[in-house]
Amino acid sequence: MARTQSKAVGRSNQRTGTNRTTRSRSAYQYDSTARRLDVQRELEEAPRRRISNETRKNRDKAHHMSLGYVVFLAAALCACAFILINYIQMQAELTGKITNVATLESELNNLRTANDEEYSRITSNVNLEEIRRIAISELGMVYATEGQIITYSGDSTDYMRRVSSSN
Repeated sequence: MARTQSKAVGRSNQRTGTNRTTRSRSAYQYDSTARRLDVQRELEEAPRRRISNETRKNRDKAHHMSLGYVVFLAAALCACAFILINYIQMQAELTGKITNVATLESELNNLRTANDEEYSRITSNVNLEEIRRIAISELGMVYATEGQIITYSGDSTDYMRRVSSSN
């Protein structure tokens, strides 16, 4: 490995014209030789810090779960699952009700359309002149005279009841 590096150090970069020795610590390599990194040596060179006993005990305690903590986590998990299942059920119920309302609205619109068509058919078949002729000639009905017409002022109620007759 040392022999390959010594050859590469003497070369210059053809694109930039710089000497390889100035870039010996860069992360990029511009020549065709592949270098093997010595990772193990770098790890060994890293300074080791001494861990105190108290720190080691705290780390061990943090890695260990007590029974109470496990029970708490299980209860929290069960509560979350219960809430989630109820939420999904309520969402499905709401979707079903919305679909039902849409179906009923569609049915109501169809019934209104059918009712309007039937009313139009009935009113178009009624001849008012024929009804007037039958009422006057066959049934003996007459138009009201001036003395028979009574006017009244309407209150806010829609219902009126006649108690006595004036004729």
